[in-house]
Amino acid sequence: MGAQLRVYKRRIRSVSATKKITKAMEMIAASRVVKAQRKVAASTPYATELTRAVTAVGTGSNTKHPLTTEAENPTRAAVLLLTSDRGLAGAFNSNAIKTAEQLTERLERDGKQVDTYIVGRRGVAHYNFRERKVAESWTGFTDEPTYADAKKVAAPLIEAIEKDTAQGGVDELHIVFTEFVSMMTQTALDARLLPLRLEEVAEEAHPKGEILPLYDFEPSAEDVLDALLPRYVESRIYNALLQSAASKHAATRRAMKSATDNAGELIENLTRLANAARQADITQEISEIVGGASALADATAGSDR
Repeated sequence: MGAQLRVYKRRIRSVSATKKITKAMEMIAASRVVKAQRKVAASTPYATELTRAVTAVGTGSNTKHPLTTEAENPTRAAVLLLTSDRGLAGAFNSNAIKTAEQLTERLERDGKQVDTYIVGRRGVAHYNFRERKVAESWTGFTDEPTYADAKKVAAPLIEAIEKDTAQGGVDELHIVFTEFVSMMTQTALDARLLPLRLEEVAEEAHPKGEILPLYDFEPSAEDVLDALLPRYVESRIYNALLQSAASKHAATRRAMKSATDNAGELIENLTRLANAARQADITQEISEIVGGASALADATAGSDR
């Protein structure tokens, strides 16, 4: 066997092993994205009703609450960036990070200092490599986030917005996550969570034409806001975590399918080259045999003379 043929066979074995791995990862991601979609759907009713309640309190009372009242001159904002703990997901993490950087630049142009909070090892590694300050980070749960994880992330953010900016607090809370649109489409978005834009939230929670219910607030609207708004932030962060998890699994599935298809094409090309190399070796051997037999016949004919 020729040296070139051995090289081709070795590469075919290597690519075939890689193809098995990417195929397995594709199937795992496909099963996980279905579970993540179900969790997103299951969390929607709670988030919707909680949004209705928050909207009712915010629009049905004249209470000035720090979580619903715009600061006159906002000087500081918090940005929560959701990435994944693992790669192999195409442009999933880079798109989210790019969106967060664009949001940060926009806030800084408005004269606001930005505190960055990050979920996911990929985002943390990106900021650490560039020596950018991170207020707080969380890792280890991005593939299958729970509500307890969302509460853990939300706690310091709620605390920051309840503080005065002179004491390290913030005036605004923004979140950057990847919205799951479909198996083929995932979009990196930025949204402002706090202070609430009550008009936008009311329109989202109560479609046009719907009669708004009347509420009595006990013991007071301010106490109700104190209880509801942290839950609102937690539910929004939880939903964003689930959306990002579903988007990440869909992106991984798509990336691994592409890798599997590319590996199949590469194996076909290498097999074709290996067959050509084998045919060349056989042709060369036949030529050598024919040439040797001809030389031997010529030598024998010369000795007979």
